[in-house]
Amino acid sequence: MPRKAKAIPGENGQSGGRGAVSLKQLAAHLGLSTTTLSLVLNKRPTADSIPEETKKRIFSAAKELNYRPNYLARSLRAQRTHTLGVLVPELSDGYSSMVLNGVEAALSNDGFFYLTASHLHRDDLLEKLPRVLVERQVEGIIAVDTPIRFEPDLPVVNVSGHDEIAGVTNVVLNHQHAAELGIGHLYDLGHRKIAVLKGQDFSSDTEVRFETILKAADQREIPIASKLRQQLEGDLPSPEVGYAATKKLIVTGEKFTALFAFNDVSAIGAIRALEEAGMRVPEDVSVMGFDDIYGAAFHNPALTTMRQPLFEMGRLAAKTVLQELSGERNENPERILSVEPTLIIRQSTARVSKAV
Repeated sequence: MPRKAKAIPGENGQSGGRGAVSLKQLAAHLGLSTTTLSLVLNKRPTADSIPEETKKRIFSAAKELNYRPNYLARSLRAQRTHTLGVLVPELSDGYSSMVLNGVEAALSNDGFFYLTASHLHRDDLLEKLPRVLVERQVEGIIAVDTPIRFEPDLPVVNVSGHDEIAGVTNVVLNHQHAAELGIGHLYDLGHRKIAVLKGQDFSSDTEVRFETILKAADQREIPIASKLRQQLEGDLPSPEVGYAATKKLIVTGEKFTALFAFNDVSAIGAIRALEEAGMRVPEDVSVMGFDDIYGAAFHNPALTTMRQPLFEMGRLAAKTVLQELSGERNENPERILSVEPTLIIRQSTARVSKAV
């Protein structure tokens, strides 16, 4: 039979039984100091000198007696909350959630937590939410594809940020390389008439992605005609915006054999519009996305795309904030951290089948 937990008197003198106990009570139960318990339970480097047998006793007793750390009391004593704030446009598009996975992976190993706030591209929330996070005593802020409209009094890292702001570090994709890979792939497949879906005005990556794609096409002497450029409209995180923009492309009557979409979500919408118009993907029109969200590989056809290392970008952003908080970064830290794209070839692109 399992050993029954020993009852420990509560703070009010009552028997705590299986209820939560304090660090002081747990230390008394084990006959150890609260300092020793704190070092072991918080996995501090200085706990390396404590015998493994003692550590096992501490963790075993903490589990058996239902010890739960009082984070509020700890924060008040140390004047630290070990919490970051994360600003995102919204969470349903796959992009933000993949970045957040990287943030969480980096923070969990350091005992940090994060609060997420979605601004939905609304001006009032872009002004209000940073203040709310600061009022909640976050120690730093990670912005994801979000304009910085507040004074960066805390460490701030912006994923896909392109504005140079004092005190803000930007984690950015090498868009020139991405455009070269994407347009180069379509060119090598024989495509000379390429349409482009430009992102919405509110996205941080819209202009740089569009301009680098145009440049890569011009360098191959296949300039993208004005009728083959459509901008996504609306703030829905849905394939609908790509669907609507592609319908407009089709209505112009301008022929094209490939389409380079702003992101994977709009590429999925584009495929639906093309198929409704009687065009097969990729037999009649090749479609390329951008980001490589989780659903890209499972769409039919599986989406050829330009992978942003979104998980790594989130992890890098979190690690950068932690380094600033710990003083690991010098007085003049690098403020632009660049990551590289990867071309992921699947079934939505193919060699051009006919001249246009």
